[in-house]
Amino acid sequence: MELDEFDKLILKELEKDGRKPFSDIAKKMEISNTMVHQRVNRMRTEGIIKKMALELDERKMGYEWSAFTGIILKEDSNSEIIIDALKEIPEVVECYYITGQYTLYIRIVAKNSEHMRRVLYEKIDHIPGVLKTESLIDFGRAFKRNVPID
Repeated sequence: MELDEFDKLILKELEKDGRKPFSDIAKKMEISNTMVHQRVNRMRTEGIIKKMALELDERKMGYEWSAFTGIILKEDSNSEIIIDALKEIPEVVECYYITGQYTLYIRIVAKNSEHMRRVLYEKIDHIPGVLKTESLIDFGRAFKRNVPID
């Protein structure tokens, strides 16, 4: 699907504030409310807008620790089983397939160092098929953004 200038402007407004009323966007762009609704619905249907999501501040929620962890598997063919097991661990908040020495790369959050140790050693290391993990402690996100809306 090709995005036109109206679509891009709507996306830019929603990126600033996903809860912004469509009527405010329509007024700013000098188009009808209906046009904004139709275009947002079309972009949802096409999968361009995946969801309007709630983003929590992990640190304010008590999760002071975060780590990026590479996982080496005994056999790469077990990755789906291991991913299903990782999904059962609430502290694992992201999981990626990557190239290089690791098969999977995850991000873990924890309330403190002891909590992090338990997640790594008592949960992740005990998943059948996990050979080894290597973690890097995250001291905070410098920034995060969406892809450019050209």
